[in-house]
Amino acid sequence: MTSPLILAVPSKGRLQENVHAFFARAGMPLTQARGARDYRGALGGVENVEVAYLSASEIAAALATGAAHIGVTGEDLVRENILEADSRVALLEKLGFGHANVVVAVPQAWIDVRTMDDLDDVASHFHGRTGRRIRVATKYVNLTRGYFARHGIVDYRIVESAGATEGTPAAGTAELIVDITTTGATLSANALKVVDDGIILKSEANLVASLTANWSGSALLAARAMFDRLGAEKRARTMREVRTRFASCDASLVDQAVARYRCVAPFGGPTSSGMLTLHCPPDTLHALATFLREQGASMVTVGPIEYVFAADNPLYEALEARLG
Repeated sequence: MTSPLILAVPSKGRLQENVHAFFARAGMPLTQARGARDYRGALGGVENVEVAYLSASEIAAALATGAAHIGVTGEDLVRENILEADSRVALLEKLGFGHANVVVAVPQAWIDVRTMDDLDDVASHFHGRTGRRIRVATKYVNLTRGYFARHGIVDYRIVESAGATEGTPAAGTAELIVDITTTGATLSANALKVVDDGIILKSEANLVASLTANWSGSALLAARAMFDRLGAEKRARTMREVRTRFASCDASLVDQAVARYRCVAPFGGPTSSGMLTLHCPPDTLHALATFLREQGASMVTVGPIEYVFAADNPLYEALEARLG
């Protein structure tokens, strides 16, 4: 029997919706045979892939132990939950959704605290005046310790938060917090502010590969096929297809178009009938169309591209490089 590639994805929430859309765009819908309550699924279009629906923190743990080959989870959870993460997992690509920052936030009433250096002064004074260390409420214990150490802050103690971290200063169980935020609105609503240099990590969803998993030949083949489709969709998303026809057109015209408008001629120069196809980024389309008409093209059509399969497979090559 061939061992399947285990793909771990979020089991609920907005992140799950984004992950489903991400794979569906590449022609690989995630399916759950017994409906939304089924915690195992399949990846459409690619054989030998088993989808595991886990919580975001469970995905990080599964990647660390090798229970999953590939996962989609936030970088914040990778950095927090996996010791020496870069030796155990490979963050292959940022996916453009699930954005959030891990931040240091203090009460707005602390008007003189604007930087981590200011916070260091407050922590030292607090310790000297009360004999107690200032309390930091957080779910991000490892990230907090590392960041505070880099700023030389030692007069604090961590209060691990199991609930709404942003409410702990008002409740009197902590003086400040380290938490994750997207807009900062919840922090403001709780009379908190982020210190100017208090962004510990700018996180987003990542495609992450386990370096400790059992990468059998069949699992590698499945990863290659999956990454090929993802790469083809990504290339297509960044380009538009431009088609035109000339009574006469030479290679120098194509070279000018490529150099000026960042396009590519995927099939070389014009055909014997004068037809020319270019792939062009959206922001230079109008300028390219104007140029082509000035050179004698009577009509220029522009259309979307669904997939662009190329000879290279950057995601798979990145995985191979990390696996050695």
